[in-house]
Amino acid sequence: MKLLFEFIVFPGFVFTAVFGMLVSWIDRKVTARIQWRQGPPFLQPYYDFQKLLIKETTIPETANTFTFLLSPLVAIISTTIVSLILWKTIFNPQSLFVGDLIVVIYLLAITPIAVILGASSSGNPIASLAASREMKLFMSYELPFILSIIVPIIKLHTIRLGDIILYQQTSGMVINSISGIIAFAVFLIAIQAKLGLVPFDMAEAETEIAGGVFIEYSGMPLALHKLNRIMLLFIIPIFAIILFLGGMYPLYIGLLKYLVILVIIILIRNTNPRVRIDQAIKFFWRSCMILSVLALILAMIGK
Repeated sequence: MKLLFEFIVFPGFVFTAVFGMLVSWIDRKVTARIQWRQGPPFLQPYYDFQKLLIKETTIPETANTFTFLLSPLVAIISTTIVSLILWKTIFNPQSLFVGDLIVVIYLLAITPIAVILGASSSGNPIASLAASREMKLFMSYELPFILSIIVPIIKLHTIRLGDIILYQQTSGMVINSISGIIAFAVFLIAIQAKLGLVPFDMAEAETEIAGGVFIEYSGMPLALHKLNRIMLLFIIPIFAIILFLGGMYPLYIGLLKYLVILVIIILIRNTNPRVRIDQAIKFFWRSCMILSVLALILAMIGK
């Protein structure tokens, strides 16, 4: 019963969804200020979600209905489990199991895979094109993303999130080293792609392919996909804080770290144009790969 409460309410789905919408409002508000606009009211993300919930859900005749509807559900369940693991680690670093970091990496990979499957099953040629872009993007950023995570593992000799937090509290943050700075930079760039934000939003590209992977979604399934992205925007910076910045303790320092990472993500989104998929692949497989390998080498020699 306790586990069910944690999954559904706190620190699981409800908690992550509510604060994810708050973070989404901050994102939209800061974006508006950068563009010299007023921005939306505080409750706008909640209104948008509610509006999608009451709209009719339509399923294309050519779609594989089961896969099409299962996709957003799988994505949001995996994201909720990630949030549950990360917050339980923050509240009690000794509460979880050895290898929980590996589980988080695996679960974070499920969202893009679910999006690819959902778009591919819709039967829409534009969605299929977008799914192809999403697949290529995922295959390009995922390796540098994982290599950047391996740097804290090498430096701290553990694959347990709780130990990563505790070691940094006693020995200093991972980002205090050269390898940590490089790995953190690669991580931030990779999560920009994982979140589907500019300049790596070519799988959605509303002005080009009319929403791309989500073109056939409507009603509740679309609401779940959008909510999942919002929840990821909330929890992935927390993942970065655990890996590179020593966790969320004390809370006011943790919130400051979180806001800094969030602002960096927002600024990258609003100061760069969308790139083509071939440019993104070259960027991740060349620049980011070289930097992540360099960070690994420096971590292994203690720099």
